[in-house]
Amino acid sequence: MTQRILIVEDEKSIARVLELELKFEGYETGVALTGSEALIHFREQEWDLVLLDLMLPEIHGLDVLKRIRASDAKLPVILLTAKNDVKDKVAGLDLGANDYVTKPFEIEELLARIRANLRVKNPADENLHRFEELTLNESTREVVRAGRQIELTPREFDLLLYLMRHPKQVLGREQLLNAVWGYDYYGDTNVIDVYIRYLRKKIDFGEDATYLQTVRGVGYVLKEQPHEAQA
Repeated sequence: MTQRILIVEDEKSIARVLELELKFEGYETGVALTGSEALIHFREQEWDLVLLDLMLPEIHGLDVLKRIRASDAKLPVILLTAKNDVKDKVAGLDLGANDYVTKPFEIEELLARIRANLRVKNPADENLHRFEELTLNESTREVVRAGRQIELTPREFDLLLYLMRHPKQVLGREQLLNAVWGYDYYGDTNVIDVYIRYLRKKIDFGEDATYLQTVRGVGYVLKEQPHEAQA
């Protein structure tokens, strides 16, 4: 699944370079130019990592870090610090920052530190799958969309799990059948269509966008599509 990184940097040129580099590496990004914006982004969206400059307008980076840690002890935070800010580096690490990079920095070093911190985070989340507002937990077998708990049968759960492991990929009926029902299943492939209908009723009903799309003559894909955009 695409990992999301919040860039908190008041220098627009640096923020833009970071945004472009991270998008090129396949990450989704958000940008905050002030400490206040950073906290709004943090509260309103989910992030896998935060790049946090310390010298921010409105709210200092260390205060932003304190507020992040007050509500999330595990979110990786990498500080972007000035060369001689030793006290701030120490204070940031004491407040719970995971790492820091000193400006000016090489983008390759920053990317390596991002990968390293995301690897540390991921083991705890390896059973948690997200797609837009939909989350699926393999360990607890809980499925939630936008805060709404969704009850699924074991077969529905397994089918949705496979779709969420392959988001935005068109999956054929035979492929889904083999993955979820097994290679020794000799029934009709129409069973896939039936279970997709079951899932749609539970996951997409009453929502502004549907997630389970039909690709005519091929199969299905987990992909967001507004209701008005559907044929």
